[in-house]
Amino acid sequence: MRAGIMVPRELIGTARVPGGEDLRLFRRGADFMIVLDRNELMNSRMSGSEEALATMTIERLGGRPAPRLLIGGYGMGFTLRAALAVLPSDARVTVAELVPEIIAWAQGPMAALTAGCLDDPRVGVVQIDVADMIAEGPGEYDAILLDVDNGPDGLVRAANNRLYAMRGLHLAREALRPGGVLAVWSAAPDAAFARRLSSAGFAVEERTVRARSNGKGAVHTIWFAIAN
Repeated sequence: MRAGIMVPRELIGTARVPGGEDLRLFRRGADFMIVLDRNELMNSRMSGSEEALATMTIERLGGRPAPRLLIGGYGMGFTLRAALAVLPSDARVTVAELVPEIIAWAQGPMAALTAGCLDDPRVGVVQIDVADMIAEGPGEYDAILLDVDNGPDGLVRAANNRLYAMRGLHLAREALRPGGVLAVWSAAPDAAFARRLSSAGFAVEERTVRARSNGKGAVHTIWFAIAN
């Protein structure tokens, strides 16, 4: 690209979110963007905080054997790939992704970005609302990693609000094994949500991380809530 010439965005896919609006997948040169209305939910140039969601969560598990993780949802796979890079061979990772086109995009136009992570034998993908997956599994997981909205509110679909309400937090705590971690990614801080985590019986740690893996870009927030 010559200086001063902007490559236009190319729309290469759309997907209806159940109970929500359309997601749109754009490509600009080698970069991809997933957009909801006017909100850019994901950009392939900014993966640092999503990778930190995985690596910092796994650090807090302290090397426990055969860890079982639940990731909701897939996005562009940054969190999943970062988790697989540090998890042992006996780990199991379930990805709950409600929108089937997200996985189709990962295996199609974004296959190079996906880098085969969905074919890893430690990974299982389920087309389901992650809230339903959490409710089905008391004591099932060592960690639950949530990056389904831009923060602890139902931006992508109103039904996601139940993940961040008291009932949803209690269900997440029940789904975790002792000392397990609920990790929630957010584009911005939210003091009320941090208080709800504490009220739900978690020990809460709030960390800020940069959007880009080189330590630059916007500052994002991750809550690590430890089940006592």
